[in-house]
Amino acid sequence: MAKQAKTAIKTKDQKAAAEAKNWTKVIRAVRSPKTGAYTFKETILHKDKVKQFLSQK
Repeated sequence: MAKQAKTAIKTKDQKAAAEAKNWTKVIRAVRSPKTGAYTFKETILHKDKVKQFLSQK
């Protein structure tokens, strides 16, 4: 039964699973002007907007 349940979950919503592949988690290192230490800015973006996000200062 467990194998059937896992298969049912996988095939249940294929449209949503296909749409989820279009999103990317982007992590960018940002240097603090005050201390000079690096912090990380994490966002989840659509794959078409990744280059635009990384090119921003």
